[in-house]
Amino acid sequence: MLTIGNKFPEFNLTAVVSSDPKTAFKPVSNATYKGKWLVLFAWPKDFTFVCPTEIAGFGKLNKDFADRDAQVLGISTDSDYVHLAWRQSHKDLKDLPFPMLSDIKRDLSLSLGILNDAAGVCNRATFIVDPNGIIRHVSVNDLKVGRNVNEVLRILDALQTDELCQCNWTKGEDTLSKKAA
Repeated sequence: MLTIGNKFPEFNLTAVVSSDPKTAFKPVSNATYKGKWLVLFAWPKDFTFVCPTEIAGFGKLNKDFADRDAQVLGISTDSDYVHLAWRQSHKDLKDLPFPMLSDIKRDLSLSLGILNDAAGVCNRATFIVDPNGIIRHVSVNDLKVGRNVNEVLRILDALQTDELCQCNWTKGEDTLSKKAA
């Protein structure tokens, strides 16, 4: 699995960006959000139980990520058509403010090293990538356990300080660097 300090792989995937079939599909690549922080989170399968709670959680905090110049991207190995059908049928996903990437060929999942060998789907992984395309945070949860979106936001805040941040640090608190000064 790729880890902190590795270059995030090049990708060019079809994303679902709305619930309207006329405007739903859009190509998304590394160049699409060049110079921004990326928060990419992977989920195992559409039309499941834990996954929509996480996806909706990222949707609810999307403005907070955008305020930090970060683009949220969701990804699974489902097709773009399955993503669209799920968005159309699930009340919490209809108006998602971020792209749902389709990695149906599993190219990006394999490059990242997040494909679950036994299940053949993405592990529940999260990557925070800096504006230079360098991975700055990686976490992976068991397929059965959803992640904490507020914690992902907290980690992004800490990374963006570019300073030493103590345990449980939150935005607005002094960093260790400022306390020592």
